[in-house]
Amino acid sequence: MKKILIYSVLCLIAALPVSAQKFYKDAINITNASLWQQGESLYINMQMDMRNLKVSNDRTLTLTPVLTGPDNNVVLPEIVINGRRRQKAYLRAMALDKATNMEIPYNTQEVLNYTQVIPYEPWMENAYLNLEEDLCGCGGHQEVLTQEMIMNGVSTETKRLAALQPVPSYIQPKAEVVKARSEQYEAHLDFPVGKSVILPDFMNNQTELRNIREMFNKVQNDKKLTITGVYIEGFASPEGPLKLNEQLSKSRAEALKKYLSVHEQIPANLYNVSFGGENWEGLVKALEASNIKEKTEFLNIIRNTSDIAHRKEEIKRVGGGAPYRTMLKELYPALRKVNCRIDYTIANFKVDEGKEIIKTQPQYLSLNEMYLVANSYPKGGDDFIKVFDIAVRMYPDDEVANLNAAAVALSKKDLPDARKYLDKSNKQTAEYANNNGIYYLLSGNKDQAIVEFTKAVRNGNEAARYNLEEIEKVFSLHHPCDLILQLSVS
Repeated sequence: MKKILIYSVLCLIAALPVSAQKFYKDAINITNASLWQQGESLYINMQMDMRNLKVSNDRTLTLTPVLTGPDNNVVLPEIVINGRRRQKAYLRAMALDKATNMEIPYNTQEVLNYTQVIPYEPWMENAYLNLEEDLCGCGGHQEVLTQEMIMNGVSTETKRLAALQPVPSYIQPKAEVVKARSEQYEAHLDFPVGKSVILPDFMNNQTELRNIREMFNKVQNDKKLTITGVYIEGFASPEGPLKLNEQLSKSRAEALKKYLSVHEQIPANLYNVSFGGENWEGLVKALEASNIKEKTEFLNIIRNTSDIAHRKEEIKRVGGGAPYRTMLKELYPALRKVNCRIDYTIANFKVDEGKEIIKTQPQYLSLNEMYLVANSYPKGGDDFIKVFDIAVRMYPDDEVANLNAAAVALSKKDLPDARKYLDKSNKQTAEYANNNGIYYLLSGNKDQAIVEFTKAVRNGNEAARYNLEEIEKVFSLHHPCDLILQLSVS
């Protein structure tokens, strides 16, 4: 025997929702239809308004919801509406057989809530819900069979999770009271043996001096910059007596200062000259990159001999002295250098100025100025995202810049970039925990996401609180009166 049920009467609805669908010659209105998967169950809900439905005296209308997939279907309990005479027959049958299934009388004028819970199976994910309408051929009439789609697509937990738009967290960087920056050039000037006078046309000096002056001109000619100091540091190659090297390298650094004082408009009191020492660090790097056969032996001597004079003697004796002479010729000249650094401050900019400067000179903006520029655009828009991408490019090692770049990557669901930036962020902040939670959520690890969101909530992060609430909605069962999820209504 087919299962025939009557469903509980809802509170009457004064006006039908705009989303109402009309069925059976527009006499039945179905609203709030939902197919909601929760765990191992599928919840089927809809409200059926049959107040305009009329069934002939001697006929029966059977409404059968059917859940249908490509190769499967589930026939759900029917709703039977009797005409006047058919209803009388039903009442007589009911008097004789107390087990007779209940039917809906012909004059029912109510809004009914149809609810079913069935075991969920994987094929149901893309199933659709049809309504089969069977007006019986009783009383000499011809049977009329029709079928109409109520809705397609099941709201699964997986789909609802994928549809979530979790809210990432951003941190406003601290404002820089003074934006101090510097430009540096490593100059390899050539000097005649034992001399400390700069000859512009000697060997490669013309190129080196041009590069130094270009650096100075770049800073001096920019009205947004103010020079606060020029630092010249001389280095010597590590051969010969240390005191002689110190004297020679310092005098050569002084020579560069004198040259710049003549050719650049910088006050003399801003120059600072010092001796950086014998360039052992540079020699180690040069040896590591060289093809000198004895480089491992040289490196061991440098690293394990603390007495400088003794170290120099040991180096000279390697391989009978020939390898040392090769180093003197191929490696040592580049160790004689002068580092030249210009320190300067950058003017502070208002948001409107920053929006223009970031297009051509983003290095002039502080992280806080970039943050303010970003937030002058619609949140999540292309311009908003672009500013944070520039910020992390300009400040690649800054924890706040990386945290905000991770938030942008998460908003684009770019998980590889998000992970890269998160790993360079401060992991002790609530903002990190929230963004890390989003990363796990988008990666399919719901349980770890909840752990991270909970951690962030405990530290007062409102975005994490919202994200937790959204997850709870995905996995909570809502009564149709409380939440109606419309899915691809036909």
